[in-house]
Amino acid sequence: MEGAKLIIVGDKTMPLDSYENFASLVEPDRVHKACYADEKVFEAELENIFYKSWIYVGHESQIPNPGDYWTTWIGKERVIFCRAEDGKVHVLFNRCAHRGALLCNNQHGNVAKAFRCPYHAWQYNMDGSLRNVPLKKGYEGIIELDDPQLQLQRPARQETYRGFVFASLAEQGPSLEEWMGQGARSAFDDICNRSPEGECEIVMNCFRIIQHSNWKIFLENQLDAVHPSVTHHSTGDAAAQEQKIYKEKTGEDPPIGYQFLADFTLPIEKWDQFYTVGHPYGHTVLSGYMNLRPRDPVTVAHEDALTKAYGKERMDEILSTNVHHVLVYPCLSVQPPLQQLRAIRPLAANKTLTEIWHFRLKGAPEGVYDRSLQYYYHVNSPSTMVNADDLNNFRACQDGLELDGGGDWVSLHRNYGQDPVKDGVTTSVGGMSEQPMRNMMAAWKEYMS
Repeated sequence: MEGAKLIIVGDKTMPLDSYENFASLVEPDRVHKACYADEKVFEAELENIFYKSWIYVGHESQIPNPGDYWTTWIGKERVIFCRAEDGKVHVLFNRCAHRGALLCNNQHGNVAKAFRCPYHAWQYNMDGSLRNVPLKKGYEGIIELDDPQLQLQRPARQETYRGFVFASLAEQGPSLEEWMGQGARSAFDDICNRSPEGECEIVMNCFRIIQHSNWKIFLENQLDAVHPSVTHHSTGDAAAQEQKIYKEKTGEDPPIGYQFLADFTLPIEKWDQFYTVGHPYGHTVLSGYMNLRPRDPVTVAHEDALTKAYGKERMDEILSTNVHHVLVYPCLSVQPPLQQLRAIRPLAANKTLTEIWHFRLKGAPEGVYDRSLQYYYHVNSPSTMVNADDLNNFRACQDGLELDGGGDWVSLHRNYGQDPVKDGVTTSVGGMSEQPMRNMMAAWKEYMS
């Protein structure tokens, strides 16, 4: 044991490099720093969380035509998301069955009828079946070309909910809808229900950011209602000043994009008026944030379109849905009223890729999309000060958590024991409760046990 780093769990001491019980790293109101900083924990997360739960792959509208494909990740596993000639969508491992080369090295494209390996020219249909190989005579009497081991392999399960495609490497487990429950489903229902046609379509391409921090730090920040008025106050002040100048110069109300940033000037105590709801499997919802039904021409036109499609009562129900932000644990951050989605792709204990997408509501007035696009550019793009502020905080947390000294635990104490629980669902006593972090880490502990 000499020379090994130690962690203290309750009254127990154990070496940092030889965990026997990962669940012991999570207590109801605090988390050990090894959950964020240790590669052995990270590898166990891939096996127990990302390879056993449902992971978002993409949206069906990303691949509208036969032969279209995108490459992405499930944990560290490389997969292809594609559409076959018969219109069916498939998720396949990005590995040629011959010598194991990556089949697709591009991020996306169209291959007409077949994938062709760049190494030895093996060809595969879009459903993963082997189409052709060179030098067929060399295989005669040795192996049949329809042998399962010569086809592209696929994840154990693939399911779709309202156009959003997920895959799981686990052969057994809850179905996608069971796993989502009411909490995660609300993310996709709220987006699609706001369309007069009940559907959305992705707008390509997306922003990609490499964050030098653990994947959980990003998720925890999304529903952290304390940090906006602290971290983003200077950005909010600048936007509020621009709103004033715009109004003085034009006599008109400034574009709503300014308000998206000016909201960060809210006094810190105002954020406590909101609340979060923690659901099973770590899914968590933020409600009560932003006035997303202003009396402007865009919203009125949207109301008219929805009323024509569904009737006034259903229109009111849809646009009154009190959901601002949904975490689909462990892989997504979704903002339904603004049609934003961020996918989390963990690369290492201290490195995470986030993909930032936005959507268009089919049949909705163009102004609704313009509002989504403004939020995409003003708040979620890599070039905004909002993202720069957050990335700096994420890196600072990661650097601090990797220190040997300074303490071993991350505090999640705020309002612990005060949030009411009913039927397995926890509702925070206020927006500043650390309930979202506790809910996600409780799910983490369950997955890792």
